[in-house]
Amino acid sequence: MYKKLIVAALLAAAFTQTQAQSLYMPRDIQKAFKKGTRSPDGKPGTKYWQNTGNYNISITALPPSRDIKGTETITYFNNSPDTLKRLNMKMILNIHKPGAARFYGANKDYLTPGAQIDKLLANGESLTYNNEAATTNMGIVLKKPLLPKDSVKLDIDWHYQISLESGREGMIDSTTYFLAYFYPRVSVYDDYNGWDRLDFTDAQEFYNDFNNYILNVTVPKNYIVWATGTLQNTKQVLQPEYAKRLQKSYTSDSTIHVATAQDLAKKNITTQNATNTWTWTANDISDMAVGISDHYVWDAASVIVDPKTKRRASMQAAFADASADFHQAVQFGRNTLGWLSHNWPGVPYPFPKMTSFQGFADMEYPMMCNDSHTDDPHFTQFVQDHEVAHTYFPFYMGINESRYAFMDEGWATTFELLIGTSEVGKEKAEALFKQFRVDGWIHNPATAQDLPIITPSSELKAGYGNNAYGKPALSHFALKDMLGDELFKKALHGYMDRWHGKHPIPWDYFNSMSNVSGQDLNWFFNNWYFTNYYIDLAIDKVTKSADGYAVSVQNIGGFVVPFDVKLTYADGTTESVHQTPVVWKANQKQATINVKTGKTVKTVKLDGGIFMDATESDNSFTL
Repeated sequence: MYKKLIVAALLAAAFTQTQAQSLYMPRDIQKAFKKGTRSPDGKPGTKYWQNTGNYNISITALPPSRDIKGTETITYFNNSPDTLKRLNMKMILNIHKPGAARFYGANKDYLTPGAQIDKLLANGESLTYNNEAATTNMGIVLKKPLLPKDSVKLDIDWHYQISLESGREGMIDSTTYFLAYFYPRVSVYDDYNGWDRLDFTDAQEFYNDFNNYILNVTVPKNYIVWATGTLQNTKQVLQPEYAKRLQKSYTSDSTIHVATAQDLAKKNITTQNATNTWTWTANDISDMAVGISDHYVWDAASVIVDPKTKRRASMQAAFADASADFHQAVQFGRNTLGWLSHNWPGVPYPFPKMTSFQGFADMEYPMMCNDSHTDDPHFTQFVQDHEVAHTYFPFYMGINESRYAFMDEGWATTFELLIGTSEVGKEKAEALFKQFRVDGWIHNPATAQDLPIITPSSELKAGYGNNAYGKPALSHFALKDMLGDELFKKALHGYMDRWHGKHPIPWDYFNSMSNVSGQDLNWFFNNWYFTNYYIDLAIDKVTKSADGYAVSVQNIGGFVVPFDVKLTYADGTTESVHQTPVVWKANQKQATINVKTGKTVKTVKLDGGIFMDATESDNSFTL
């Protein structure tokens, strides 16, 4: 009896040790937890802080001239405990400069002189700057250090030439421009890394503070402006009929044609001044983007996104009239905003508006997406769903996309499949998901494709897409399968409630999900995020047992994934037994599934569904 108690105690201790498995944490992240800005329970620490700014921006665009001129006043607030002797500015449009660091090559139409500073003042005093450097970062030394809890006022004039080649921003056509990352900004200064000095390399994405914005966009008459935020002077820039249509769209389920091709041909939509200045405001948001055109048609409607308050969000679209798919963009978007608000993530759309602007980027911005025209409306909807889903990650949650792209792309990819299932059915949605998000990884055995998801995105080139999109999405689906929808959503909401409007890092996500779910999930997160694993299951053997059969499954690839054991009996009937990832908790390399049955089994097959298997030939067993 005594020996049995000792063995039981040792087993219990081993189990506790397994449960309490800690996750690898880099030294800079460790410092944040020690300082109390992050908490092991997944909440922001008692000493958490983040900096912010008020941006008052005015830009002028006069197509067909490619010259964009801007002036801004930034009031930057130092909420950190540190004295800042210098600031780091982001000059993202310098990606267009010859010699800038890029993942990909650059055509001549992509290249420009970059952003050129014409004036830079701090609290009224002139500062030195360097317009020659081909870098997206610009360090500036303050004449007077910025003390904790103090602010500095920056006055900046700048200009740049919009690129002929449109990607995430640039010229769509000679009189249609999409302006993004167009203004100098103070980069993020955070509690674990200090100044964000990562170069924008034309493949990775962004990391911004939550700021308050006033944006004035001056354009010639007959040009319409669409932008992040809420238009403040509708009646001053639009003729009464079109202002009335726009206002009507804010409460309409049906698409209102605010400006049709026939309307545009009359050249009388806007106020007939030589130029008009459109004014937009947006608070507590991470960026602004702008689209302008003199010939894009304008559709709009709205949808209830919060059933408790009956709050509506506006859905708008700006596009070339010949693009048939975009004529459905508003109703596609209404469905997206409503579905995401009520289902997954099940958080009411947090902003007043979304605009789908026809371009070439397939790229998200706060309240804006720049999407391509296609001949397949279903694929157009698929892309738009993904970009709108980014509202939550990274624009509601201030993700550091530059370092941890999987924290936002992984969720957008997850929501993309969930909403796609409701739109086109499970079979079509999953086929598209496997084609775009899984197949290119699971059937590519290159070393770079199996690097751990936690690998900083800034250090990846090969493997970036799989680590940012498909693999983290699969981890979310695996966790959802294991916890069940109700508990998974409760944990997700807990994480989002804690960190929206802030800057979460992966360990905040891991700790929040464990804390809110009431389960130690470190074993799961360690498996999915910190290993070089992939998906490859195999049936080792199937043996007869006293009350049925024992199916022995080997986890060759290593990832803890759900799967179905599909049995075909000698009488021709079939049965499917589902296994959640918890089947791997005790032993991540081998599991035995006991199937109770009085029938004779003829064949056994493993089916992972969207969890595609690297070697399907060993997933079947014939007795």
